[in-house]
Amino acid sequence: MTVNDREWEPTVGKEQPERGAAVQVSSARDTLSPAGEFHSILFLHDAEQTPQEQPEFFRDINLDQVVRTIVSDYEEFDLAPFFYSPLNDREGILYRQEVMRDLEDDGVMEAVVGFTERMRVALRYLHHSTELRYKQHREGWFLTSARNYCDTIERLAHELDELPLSSRGLRAFRDFLADYARSSAFTKLAADTKEVGEELAAIRYVIVIRGNRITVRNYDGEDDYSVTLEEIFRKFRRGEVKDYRRNFKGAGMNHVEAQILERVAWLHPEVFRKLERFCSDHADYLDPTILRFYREIQFYIAYLSYVREFRAAGLGFCYPEISADKEVYARSAFDPALAYNLIHEQGTVVPNDFYLRDPERIFIVSGPNQGGKTTFARMFGQLHYLACLGVPVPGAEARLFLFDEIFTHFEREENITNLRGKLQDDLVRVKRILDRATPNSIVIMNEIFASTTVKDALELSKKVLARIVRLDSLTVWVTFLDELSTLNDKTVSVVSTVDPDNPAVRTYRLVRQPADGLAYAIAIAEKYRVTYDQLKERIGR
Repeated sequence: MTVNDREWEPTVGKEQPERGAAVQVSSARDTLSPAGEFHSILFLHDAEQTPQEQPEFFRDINLDQVVRTIVSDYEEFDLAPFFYSPLNDREGILYRQEVMRDLEDDGVMEAVVGFTERMRVALRYLHHSTELRYKQHREGWFLTSARNYCDTIERLAHELDELPLSSRGLRAFRDFLADYARSSAFTKLAADTKEVGEELAAIRYVIVIRGNRITVRNYDGEDDYSVTLEEIFRKFRRGEVKDYRRNFKGAGMNHVEAQILERVAWLHPEVFRKLERFCSDHADYLDPTILRFYREIQFYIAYLSYVREFRAAGLGFCYPEISADKEVYARSAFDPALAYNLIHEQGTVVPNDFYLRDPERIFIVSGPNQGGKTTFARMFGQLHYLACLGVPVPGAEARLFLFDEIFTHFEREENITNLRGKLQDDLVRVKRILDRATPNSIVIMNEIFASTTVKDALELSKKVLARIVRLDSLTVWVTFLDELSTLNDKTVSVVSTVDPDNPAVRTYRLVRQPADGLAYAIAIAEKYRVTYDQLKERIGR
């Protein structure tokens, strides 16, 4: 049967599937979702809004670096907003910790990562089907996407049913998935996908090429010439030879292939009508709860991948106890932003401990420059923030406070556009913090009032600290003013230490001990280049 006897001059123009658009596919339909309690693997309560901009303090305590590193390999999922939203209820934090603990099991993680990879393929095929030029080609990729989706759901439902899950979140999702896989809508989708796919796979046709003319007809038992040719030339083969065959990748179709496919559809109209009806009946087959799980579970996968790199370097992460009172502590804690860089530079990470007991609320951190004071302050904020995301924190053990907000004051370059001097700018920023802070806030001050005299800096610092004491906020205050450490029973002195045999060598360890009164003297000596090392260098010239 000759379907077409026109002559073509074939030209090939391949259309490649686009990776990275997977989660942009959305569905407004929720009829496939069986009624159930599960709605989110990230949020214990119903849908919560996530901000698109990072908190103001992120840059001060280097959390911007931490989040950027975590999400860098997961850009298609837009995970950063999840890291901009700390939780303010203990149960919500425990909900995430439970899921994290489940995912630390290799079997559970393997099942979830496998689901992610297969789902990514299904969504990529679906996205690609919307961009193709030719009708049957679009419908074929849509069917392939649906088949992959059904296989993905059925496989994950089976795997989760076999795994020992402890978390409320994953157990609820397992129950939801089992109900969804048994629902009439999903079983019809799976059955229709299989039926149409099998009928398409059963089609056999022949292409006859004579010069520039291509004829498409039904297969009628003709010989497969590729097999015949291989058999003829087999006797000339001597040992192993180079394989010159090429594997052409890509999901595109040129106009010649499209017209061949169109004529195959003419030969088998009923099968291709079924394919058309399938695409119409299941146009929005994606379940919104599955899509939400697919995106949200990446939060856990990305963070645990980040943690794995530290653990491989011998640094621990722990699940902190979340407390509503202000007796906090951490053992062998470290700044993950700094540690990440040190690991990649083959440097040494020095962990530190801290604790506060009633009525203590304020760490006054002093000691020589470049001794780890600012790192300690950042670490305190980082640990509390990460804890309220419901994730493991850097350290061997920790008990941390359920805060409402973090406020930071770190030195910034003078802004000539606001017509304020450095001291005035400090005062304005500090006032803004004091006006907004509550007893449940965390305040981190890093060497403020450094632009004025020692006397004025001390007087201003005492006034600000008095306000913070009345607020009863947890505070870390890095300063060269040792007098602040003995202000009252709410302040605790923490000092960055040096090697006792060589005071020029920093240990980067901070300990609770009285300030020795040398911090400011060392700072002044360094400023005027009259330290022991600097004087030796000058004398030796």
